Amino acid sequence: MTKKERALEVIRRLKKEYPEAFCTLSYEDAWQLLVSVRLSAQCTDKRVDQTTPELYRRFPTVEALAEADPSEIEEIIRPCGLGHSKARDISACMKMLHTVYHDRVPDTMEELLKLPGVGRKSANLVLGDVFGKPAIVTDTHCIRLSNLIGLTDNIKEPVKVERELRKIIPPEEGSDLCHRFVLHGRAVCIARRPQCGRCCLSDVCRYGIAHSDTEDRSPQ
Repeated sequence: MTKKERALEVIRRLKKEYPEAFCTLSYEDAWQLLVSVRLSAQCTDKRVDQTTPELYRRFPTVEALAEADPSEIEEIIRPCGLGHSKARDISACMKMLHTVYHDRVPDTMEELLKLPGVGRKSANLVLGDVFGKPAIVTDTHCIRLSNLIGLTDNIKEPVKVERELRKIIPPEEGSDLCHRFVLHGRAVCIARRPQCGRCCLSDVCRYGIAHSDTEDRSPQ
């Protein structure tokens, strides 16, 4: 089975297993997704979603958040960790959105990467979820599962994983597949203890095939 054939089969099976593909961060507007994904660094999505309602209550628009003192932002987002740097980035990002882009989130990778605190992972998430454009969100789940399944070969750098996956995944499937990787990574292919015995991919997964004699074996 080639990597492309494996990728198509993985897509087919995960679609059946998780019919609804969705971002696990709550947001209503594109700028809120930018804020939430910045807060999610080294923090759980659950904690982010518990924190952002108060942030948006205090600062309900791009302009309001752009004009807020970073210390006010930091006070609210402190439960998400790394409060000082995250507040600084969010403040700078909203200022640029307000002054340069007139409160509208740009819809190209090139323009998104100009925003402070926005990397390729964040940009891809916005492009895929908000604008419906081809996207590969190389978060920890995507990188880990791609290597275990055999879609990539022990590649850990997000940009390189994205490049390799774009070669074998149909453009229209990339965004939803990455969301399904998150769902599958949390429910079944759990870090350090994948549940191969109940995995819908076990017979097409490189790791699952290699460890077919056991139901629960930690990756080396």
